[in-house]
Amino acid sequence: MPCEVAARFLILYGSQRGQAQSIAEEICQQAAEHGFTADINCLSNQHKPVVFVVSTTGDGDPPDTAQKFVRKIKNKSLPHNHFSHLHYALLALGDTNYANFCNGGKTIDSRLQQLGAKHFYATGHADDGTGLEVVVDPWIEGLWDALKKTFSSMATSDQQDTDLSDCTQDNFHKNASGQEKYKSDLEVDLHLLKLSETDSQKGKAITSDSIDVETLSTVLVASLKQSVPPLSESALNVPALPASYLEVRLEKVSTEGETVPSDKDGYHEVSISKAVQLTQDDAVKTAISLELDISEQNLAYQPGDAFDILCPNRASEVEELLLRLDLQTQKNCAVQVNLLKNSSKKAAKIPLRIPQNGSLQFILTWCLEIRRAPNKAFVRALADFTQNSSEKRRLLELCSKEGSADYNSFVRDANVCLLDLLRAFPSCLPPLSLLFEHLPKLQPRAYSAASSSLQHPGKVHFVFNVVELPARPEHPARTGLCTGWLAGHVSSILWPLGTVPASEQSGLILTVHVRPRPSSTFHLPADLSVPVVMVGPGTGVAPFIGFLQQREKEREANQEATFGETWLFFGCRHKDKDFLFREELERFAHNGTLSHLIVCFSRDEPDAAGTVNSPTYVQHNFLHAKNVASILIKDKGSLYVCGDAKNMTKDVNDTLLEIIGNELQIDKLDAMKTVAGLREEKRYLQDIWS
Repeated sequence: MPCEVAARFLILYGSQRGQAQSIAEEICQQAAEHGFTADINCLSNQHKPVVFVVSTTGDGDPPDTAQKFVRKIKNKSLPHNHFSHLHYALLALGDTNYANFCNGGKTIDSRLQQLGAKHFYATGHADDGTGLEVVVDPWIEGLWDALKKTFSSMATSDQQDTDLSDCTQDNFHKNASGQEKYKSDLEVDLHLLKLSETDSQKGKAITSDSIDVETLSTVLVASLKQSVPPLSESALNVPALPASYLEVRLEKVSTEGETVPSDKDGYHEVSISKAVQLTQDDAVKTAISLELDISEQNLAYQPGDAFDILCPNRASEVEELLLRLDLQTQKNCAVQVNLLKNSSKKAAKIPLRIPQNGSLQFILTWCLEIRRAPNKAFVRALADFTQNSSEKRRLLELCSKEGSADYNSFVRDANVCLLDLLRAFPSCLPPLSLLFEHLPKLQPRAYSAASSSLQHPGKVHFVFNVVELPARPEHPARTGLCTGWLAGHVSSILWPLGTVPASEQSGLILTVHVRPRPSSTFHLPADLSVPVVMVGPGTGVAPFIGFLQQREKEREANQEATFGETWLFFGCRHKDKDFLFREELERFAHNGTLSHLIVCFSRDEPDAAGTVNSPTYVQHNFLHAKNVASILIKDKGSLYVCGDAKNMTKDVNDTLLEIIGNELQIDKLDAMKTVAGLREEKRYLQDIWS
């Protein structure tokens, strides 16, 4: 039958950190259950898409693996009907904590539409800020009916370019908040979709083991290890068990001596010439500034650029994991990885993140991200290697649709890692091959340059807070992976606040591996006369130190030139504890490099009676500052914001809407359009992190 011939579709993914690839593979695995044959590939390898899964990285960019494809479809010589034969669905991954939510997927989606392609299913926008599975699970569930309708329609009309008019741009509209949406009988509100009781009983039902009623009555609070009714009494819909595809052998050949990855992917080993603590010991957060000597590598950068830093997993955590897997005596063995001959996994291949013949300890230290919260597919796979029935039931609950709230609370939001799960479920004994299949690549961490090469030739500075993760029922206290490692790495050469470090450290030479990460937009305007407004509380001030050092040197070299005003809004908790770069900022303000330095101290402002008021943050000063709106609108100035994506940058954006609305006497919707225009003109730029 024609429909049987047509029932093969292609899944393409663009993935930066492995999430999009994992979701694409899940769709591929489920395809056979729904009567389809699916092929899967990376966007970097093919461009004949039907189902896309695309993540977003950087400042709203498509992932590295999709860049080549995006360049091809953006070719202006392509005719407007280039993809008129194409029917496709797209699942975009993003994070609403960032301004350009799902922009990687939206870029591809928009361009395909311009080239004549048609949707057969509403685009999904999954939010990592609230949990990808909230959108991903129902989107995948609805995909199968949409595919069946599409293939049926193609078979009936006996043509490949059937016009699925209920899903195309004919019904394209915007909702009240200005967000783009596709209206069709296939569309659901993916962010609000909840499974009905009937839906929740579809698929494989897994019943709970017999439960002691007396014990159950005393357990009232859910935790990572246990659930409460109704979840504990529910039948479960769990994901399909991911197909195993790797075979791992340990060769008893010593590989001692490895310290960092041999393939550095553009990394350079550089020495740390200075390390200075920028905060008092009793400050809430510890901030550290590092100076790296990059003179021998001749690395060029501009203020606003960042540097990737390679960091290892904690030695203690690697040792505990090896002990837990009963592999401690084999940690120096060479690892051989091959594909299973009988695997049902589509397009299976040996992950590039796992080097052949590297030692087991080396791979767990430098190659795999053992701190990442396991996704549901990984939890599902772990359940099959768990001997205790109650522990297995709990793992199945955590990966099920019914257990999504518990998964978010006790795994995702709690920052639970593989080792935490193995501690919580002692009878779980996964093989090494399972870890290699599911653990993602250990990614570098990016830090903004806090210096200008004009001020510090051959050097680059950056500053970071040591992230403290307090103890929780799910895991012990620990520090952030990279910031904690860096703090420990430089502890022997760290100068306390208020001391003047020597130009070069004596004794022990410490090094790190870095790679320049140039920004395409987050730079000072080329026109020196353009006014600049900077907002950067805490360590968010880092790139602006580089901006101001650059501007200071430019003023010295161009004394006859006209320079635009420079504004900096900085905030911290206490003036005497965590006012970062205080002396340098005050010098900039004194010599005119900085026209306006506006600082707030959120925990240092008592009223006349000595009572501390509610905290004052940078957005409050930003709101009441005169001329800011005029600088941006009338003087065509540029606004730069750097800091925490979850709180500060959202508040600053809301404040910007308010001051734009007040300045132009327009409503919020028009203010949003004006701010969107600033973004499009690259005059409202953000360097933010989660």
